Formats: sequence, structure tokens, C-alpha cells
Amino acid sequence: MRIMEANIISSLFKAFSIRPRRLRFSKEVRDLVAETELTPQHFILPIFVKEGISRPTEAEGLLDYYVYPPTSEDLIKLINEALDLGVRSFLIFGIPKEKDELGSRAFAKDGPVQQALRYIRKELGWSPLIFTDLCICGYTSHGHCGLPKETRRGTVIDNDSTLEIYSKIAISQAEAGADFIAPSGMMDGQVKVIREALDKEGFSDVGIMAYSAKYASAFYGPFRLVAESAPRFGDRRSYQMDPRNAKEAIKEVILDVEEGADIVMVKPALLYLDVIRLVKETLPFIPLAAYNVSGEYSMIKAAAKEGLLDEASAFMEALYSIKRAGADIIITYYALNAARLLKEGRENLF
Repeated sequence: MRIMEANIISSLFKAFSIRPRRLRFSKEVRDLVAETELTPQHFILPIFVKEGISRPTEAEGLLDYYVYPPTSEDLIKLINEALDLGVRSFLIFGIPKEKDELGSRAFAKDGPVQQALRYIRKELGWSPLIFTDLCICGYTSHGHCGLPKETRRGTVIDNDSTLEIYSKIAISQAEAGADFIAPSGMMDGQVKVIREALDKEGFSDVGIMAYSAKYASAFYGPFRLVAESAPRFGDRRSYQMDPRNAKEAIKEVILDVEEGADIVMVKPALLYLDVIRLVKETLPFIPLAAYNVSGEYSMIKAAAKEGLLDEASAFMEALYSIKRAGADIIITYYALNAARLLKEGRENLF
């Protein structure tokens, strides 16, 4: 059937003397017929807040990126700058001053994320759309996304006991002012438990953006340096997805939607464009986010620093590819620069 359709289209091209280059000869024409639109309001800017610092500090492993005190004018300036550029959504990650086995600073009333949320709401009200990452890897002494347990198979991550901690974190973040909770631990049933906990405590208006198809990727390295969240033993392959699998992502996404996820996500983005496309074609009515992760960001930054790539063109091409694959929302460390480039209408990009 597709071969027949292709033959018909080919015949039409010949009959009407269609020449694609006539639709490429100037930027105005290319913009007019462009198939993919990229806008700042579809970006989410990740923000790191860290206890125990008094001013922004460089984020180790992430060139030209910074970590902020949870309550500082610099944090507000960053958000205001983003809002002025059309970036309205933010994903907050916390870095605690102390870690323990349970990751208790993740659900403490005065935890880094909770401090930042209350401060942002006090200074800016509800105009920024705030997503909060929900996980314990950066808060625990062991560095895993779940609680370890000794079994006959050795030390494993105990899914069910971890869910109790996740519920506490979700309620704590909602109380502090989160618009969306974003559970990233890949524990089975996490969305269901979080949804039930939020509803029970009267936070039915707080949404969930689920890290539904989060792969056990090598491209999280720079993030783990910044968030101080690398596992102290083993790895995360028993609960994050196998990079060799694509169809499995559909199962994970459907489970999260059934459990109450409002937005689903594929992570990483650039190396999993096929998965983004597959998810979007299977569930076109569900908002789909894609996380342009730290390793992907750092690759382009490092190459540009060496003079091997034009940074702006390379990043914009990458972001357009993610949108073209089917993502409705893009989480990216390049959000501010991309928004600035779009606002300026840089002539040399496309």
C-alpha cells in the first residue's frame, strides 16, 4: 500500500514539475513552510538549589551552568530572566547539606526544594510553573533512587518500602507550592501512590509529570556530579530501562497513564528519538516531555568549546529534532539560550 502511495506521489511531482528548492531559497520561505515549530513556552528549565552555599556556584560538569542557594535574589533573577524570554516552566532539583539512609532531607519541611518553592512563591507568586523532581538518590548516603534491602540475592532496591518515602516527598513538595510533582525514581507503582497521597491530602490540583521511560543511560554523568547523586554501590539497571528496548517504553507509559500521570516523559532525548516517536504515535493525546539530558548538553558544549561545532546551530538543530520526533515539551539546560535565539530570530541558524 505504501509503495503504491509513493508511486502516485512521484507521478504527481513529475506532472506538476515540483521543485523542492523553490521552497528553500530564502529564510522567509523556509520559515513559511517549516513543518516543526519550536517555542520558549514549551521549554522547561532545570534549576539546581543547594543548601549551605551563599551565592551561585559553577555546576561541575555542566559548562556555563550554575547551582543556586534555595533562597537568594540570584535565583529570582534567573527565573525572571527566563519569564522575560518566554520560558515559563522550571524543574527544581535539590542538593542537601546532609544525607542519610532514607533521604529525609527530600521530605523535610525546610529541605532545599521546599525552601526554594516557598521563596519563589513569596517573591513571584504563581506565575512561574514549577515542577519538582521527586527522588532520593541525591539525598541518601547510598545514592540509589530506592531503599536498599538485603535478600538471598544480595542487596537489592526494595520497591514497595520506597513508595512510602515517595508519598512523603510528594506531600511535602505540594505543601511548599509545587504545580507538578515529577517522580524520577522508576519505582513500580510510584505514580499511583503519589496520586493517591496528593488527593488524600487535598492536593488534587497538583499534577504529575512521570519519568515514564527513563533509561539506564551513560549520559547522566554530568548531572550526577552536580546533584551529587551517583550510586555508592552497584548501578541502576534493575529499575531503570534497558537501552536496548523500545517497545517496553510503551508498557511503562501506559502503566503511568493508568495510574494517573498527566504528562509522561522519555529520558534521554537525543539518543532515544525513536522512542519519542513511538510513544507519541501510540498515545498522541497524552502530553509528552523529553529530557535533553546533561551528557547530551555537555557533548555539544565540549565540541563547541574546541571549535568543532557552532554551538547555537548545533543546539537548535538538536532541539528541533526532539520536537520533530514528537515531544510536546522539552526539558533542556539550553532553554534560556534557545529562547534568546528564537527571540532574536538569528538569520544564520536555518
